[in-house]
Amino acid sequence: MSHLSRRAFLQGSALAVSAGAVSRIAAASLPEAVIQTQAGTQPPLNPASGRPYQPVVTLNGWTLPWRMNNGIKEFHLVAEPVVREIAPGMKANLWGYNGQSPGPTIEVVEGDRVRIFVTNKLPEHTSVHWHGQRLPNGMDGVTGLTQPGIKPGKTFVYEFVARRAGTFMYHPHADEMVQMAMGMMGFWITHPKDPSFMRVDRDFVFLLNAYDIEPGAATPRVNQMTDFNLWTWNSRAFPGIDPLVVRQHDRVRIRVGNLTMTNHPIHLHGHEFVVSGTDGGWTPPASRWPEVSVDIAVGQMRAIEFDASEPGDWALHCHKSHHTMNAMGHEVPTMIGVDQKSVLKKINQLIPDYMVMGDKGGSMGEMEMPLPDNTLPMMGGQGPYGSLEMGGMFSVVKVRAGLARNDYRDPGWYRAPAGSVAYEWQGAAADLPAAGSPRPAASDAADKETVVNVVKPAAHRHQ
Repeated sequence: MSHLSRRAFLQGSALAVSAGAVSRIAAASLPEAVIQTQAGTQPPLNPASGRPYQPVVTLNGWTLPWRMNNGIKEFHLVAEPVVREIAPGMKANLWGYNGQSPGPTIEVVEGDRVRIFVTNKLPEHTSVHWHGQRLPNGMDGVTGLTQPGIKPGKTFVYEFVARRAGTFMYHPHADEMVQMAMGMMGFWITHPKDPSFMRVDRDFVFLLNAYDIEPGAATPRVNQMTDFNLWTWNSRAFPGIDPLVVRQHDRVRIRVGNLTMTNHPIHLHGHEFVVSGTDGGWTPPASRWPEVSVDIAVGQMRAIEFDASEPGDWALHCHKSHHTMNAMGHEVPTMIGVDQKSVLKKINQLIPDYMVMGDKGGSMGEMEMPLPDNTLPMMGGQGPYGSLEMGGMFSVVKVRAGLARNDYRDPGWYRAPAGSVAYEWQGAAADLPAAGSPRPAASDAADKETVVNVVKPAAHRHQ
């Protein structure tokens, strides 16, 4: 795993902005604050100390290492400005933890006593709310209500017992609108005491988040409420989101948390799943039912599970169509059916690069047009049959036979068996089936027609 030691990083660089605010004695007692500099999916972090569990895989993310101190599991989060690659070709100035946004996933075991050191390197105070945890009130991380804000350069300590297994999140409860709009959030997994309880073969986690970053800019507009132009998973937009690689017949769990400003119906192709976990914990097996989409509201967490029985490349995406686009211009008029050719020459005299667009629809996945610096095309991503015409909250679950148990490497595109791919009709048009079904004979229609007679109350003068 590509981690850097915070201490080594600080010793070897001039980044001493707020490190100097932490005394040498205090720093010596702090656990290492490991940082991550890569946006790719890191392998699961198998526990080298503490109680055993089956680790998760954070999509385009990583798990924070810890140290054991007299039976307490200690972590060190550093809140700080970071540069996150949203997708190849675009980087954003965000706020996050330990070098990335979102911050690293924290994994513990039910019953663990946990101590988290939080050092603030932001230009304003912050705090951390442990979303969904049962804990002492003073550890809940709400600035002004349960604690004072952590001022720049200061380190606070949170300590509590992870009392129930499940899927949780963490985020600031200080200047929340700005800090969350800047990308401050992370995932928290509390594993069950019994590693065999609800064990799956592959366990993925990611957070839904969104940004409004104008083309050519790099810092989000933090006052945006609903009109975002970058819909992301773990602050990555397709084609920058990694695939979820799965071995055929694996039992797969996908845990999703929503920290955007709207709900997201997450849809999986090719398989049905059950919702096995909610904010309140694990769902009893008797109350589950099969679905192919699950709606995740703001502030909610959901865990879905399925048997990866069908080999292939299966889309996984938000079903709000604008959420599978990047950097959209929402004020653009609809040009379908509008003949622009008559004015194209005149426009080209003023704007030589102007192109006719939208008169036949919005399909522009294979059009090459100049873009402003530091932005993403509205749609893109090349698949084995051409442009995928997707962006935003989209990825692919790649189910393959014969993968090793811990192999998460991208196996490439699926090679469909001969005769199993949709194909172009090569016969004569006359041989095509007639469009629509023949109308039934009048006598048959009359026999089957149901006539409803409605008698309306005369007192109300209805006709």
